[in-house]
Amino acid sequence: MPAEIISGTEIAKQIREALKQEITELKEKHNLIPGLATVLLGEDSASKVYVGQKGKISRDLGIYSERYDLPADTSEEELLALIDKLNKDPQIHGILVQMPPPKHINTTRVIYAVEPKKDVDGFHPMNVGKLVIGEPDYLPCTPTESISF
Repeated sequence: MPAEIISGTEIAKQIREALKQEITELKEKHNLIPGLATVLLGEDSASKVYVGQKGKISRDLGIYSERYDLPADTSEEELLALIDKLNKDPQIHGILVQMPPPKHINTTRVIYAVEPKKDVDGFHPMNVGKLVIGEPDYLPCTPTESISF
C-alpha cells in the first residue's frame, strides 16, 4: 500500500468542527458549558505557549476556560488547595496541571490530587488503570493515538 500524505491542519479543522457541534448540543440540550482549568507554575516559555494554546482553543470551541499562572515558588500546599477548589467547582469539568512542576513539589501528590473525572491528562492512577484494561472513561490525546480498543 503506498504512503498517503495527510494534512494535520485539515484533520484538526475537522475535529474542531465536530467538537463545536457537540459543545453546541451540550449547551442546547443540557444547558451545560464545558469548563477547563489550566494551572502553570513558573515561567517556562514552552509551557506558557502550550497552556496558552489550550485557552485559545477552548475559547474558539465555546468552552469556558480559567487559567492559573502561579509563581515557581508556590508551595505544594497552595497548589493542592487550588486543585481541591477546582475539583469542587461545578463550572470546571477538566483540570490540566502543566507538568513537570518545580522540583519542590511532589508530582505524585499533584497527580493524585486531581479528581479522576476531571483529569484531562489521564495521569491519575485510576485513569491509567482503566486505560490499561480497556475501560477508560475518556481517552487522553496521546494514548488515543497509539492504542486502539
